[in-house]
Amino acid sequence: MANTWQGEFPHENKALDGYERTSPVGSFPANEFGLYDMAGNVWDWTQDWYSADPPTSEPEASCCTPANLRTVTEEQSVDPRDPSEIPRKVLKGGSHLCAPNYCFRYRPAARYPEPIDTSTSHVGFRCVAPVEE
Repeated sequence: MANTWQGEFPHENKALDGYERTSPVGSFPANEFGLYDMAGNVWDWTQDWYSADPPTSEPEASCCTPANLRTVTEEQSVDPRDPSEIPRKVLKGGSHLCAPNYCFRYRPAARYPEPIDTSTSHVGFRCVAPVEE
């Protein structure tokens, strides 16, 4: 469950989940990992520069080291079709404006490019803290 658009975007918002715009944190049940709001509500800024085709690097010696996808540079994040040449960061998770007729990106793995000089009412950020053991 997540805060997404219900109805035909942008003409009809039925607000069946009780929220016309953003919802308070924790308005929906946590996932199986105990995490709240991993999709929907607002897109989350990340520290990663965006690339439509991010290059991958080979894992180092360990069998369990994942490939590092964070190899895109600020310069590589610029859309070559955009004359403004503004770098883009990765947004994740989708927002309350995502609807089946408009956007299918309301899921934690969704990636969306956003110019770093742009703000909207449906983009936010997530605070991350280490877990005390």
